[in-house]
Amino acid sequence: MLYAEYAVLVVIGYLLGAIPSALIAGKLLKGIDIRQYGSGNIGAANTLRTLGLGPSAAVFLADAAKAALPVLLARWLTGEPAVEVAVGMAAIAGHNWPAYIGWRGGRGVSSSFGVLLVFSPLAAAICLLVFAGVVALTRYASLGSLVGSVVGCLLLVAMVFSSWLPPAYGVYAIVGAALIIIQHRSNIARLLQGKERKLGERVET
Repeated sequence: MLYAEYAVLVVIGYLLGAIPSALIAGKLLKGIDIRQYGSGNIGAANTLRTLGLGPSAAVFLADAAKAALPVLLARWLTGEPAVEVAVGMAAIAGHNWPAYIGWRGGRGVSSSFGVLLVFSPLAAAICLLVFAGVVALTRYASLGSLVGSVVGCLLLVAMVFSSWLPPAYGVYAIVGAALIIIQHRSNIARLLQGKERKLGERVET
């Protein structure tokens, strides 16, 4: 029964993570499918370009919450860091590959932040500051996400080696950061070519 409980928690994590917050926001606010505008992504950055700052902030919070909540549930029910990590990764997978809308989702940045916030609020706060700083300097949300994810990875790994956090969180740090980098591979190519979209470039809807 114990392993069945773990499996149910992982499924719950995926199903919550797969809720397409940006798509819902686009439908409710403007009656549009956000996947048909801008980058076609269902994340906070494309929401900002397409719908504006307020909806983008709401999508960011929703995407973070839908990953953080199942991890908190796993912590409450099991107290097992490895289960928390499995549930968190399932929520991120749900966001990236949501079964509800044909497996085409986002890049997992906001959802990864939600998981990180549960594991280490301090590391999450530092990552958020790093992200904001990079975006303020460059106006590239993708670059801010990439740098922030690497910083978060290094911070969690350092905390694990310092015995502040359980070893399972170190696994999340490495796998989570690698997944964000992989999901941003097209952005990395555009950054290298000087063709990446900058924040502030609104999309006509």
